Amino acid sequence: MPLEISAKTILNKKKKPDEWFLDDYTLNPYSGCSFNCLYCYIRGSKYGIHMEEKLAVKTNAAELLEKQLRNLSKKNKYGVILLASATDPYLQIEKDTGLTRKLLEVILKYRFPLHVITKSDLITRDFDLLKQIDQGAILPANLQGKINRGVFITFSFSTLEDSVAKIFEPGATSPTKRLATLEQAAAAEFHCGVSMMPLLPFISDSEESLEKMFEAFKKAGAKYVFPASLTLFGENPADSKTLMFRAIEKHYPDLLDKYKNLFADDFRIAHG
Repeated sequence: MPLEISAKTILNKKKKPDEWFLDDYTLNPYSGCSFNCLYCYIRGSKYGIHMEEKLAVKTNAAELLEKQLRNLSKKNKYGVILLASATDPYLQIEKDTGLTRKLLEVILKYRFPLHVITKSDLITRDFDLLKQIDQGAILPANLQGKINRGVFITFSFSTLEDSVAKIFEPGATSPTKRLATLEQAAAAEFHCGVSMMPLLPFISDSEESLEKMFEAFKKAGAKYVFPASLTLFGENPADSKTLMFRAIEKHYPDLLDKYKNLFADDFRIAHG
């Protein structure tokens, strides 16, 4: 069972809006992540090798968000909320808690625009609320006249191959289901796209692989694609660099030396 924690704050203000994701605020209903992606940038000793074991539910999240958005709306400080920046808002536990849906109800009430990033097909459950947010959101001044949507939905992919995803993101919804969910979101007329963050060097970043992915995303109805290379950190047992190297050695031993060369330093952005 996940832990239950009481958060001190739930909505975090950024210094400036993100140029890609457009967000002014970040919102994470959960701490930790059961998707357990080996390459995740938040990995480390805090969450351990098996991140799902440290998964925590912020039980007072809706109450905190209600208070913060009420105050911000009174001051006309509208901005895009990113759901979520450090975990997935549609983990399997969401089926039981309904916490993300409760947050969406608060966001709808105060008419804040929203950007959802997910690897999950569970988002289809909330298409009704997301459609209402999309239609009624008040855009911040910097976006008025530039866009006419209140909701953006981005599906995260590192590969289209289910067998590859099972190695590197073992707890996540399969890419096959993810792609089908992207298609559903596009059919429902959401403004949606893809975050290819990260691409896996020598595995999913080849010309052939990229062409296959771009074709699939376009066919599914994606309006945009955010590509990015892989970044690995640390030498400790629970760090992304250690876990990725271990997986590469087990499943792609012929690539291990290439990975070691690309990530010879403690921190390196690789281009395969």
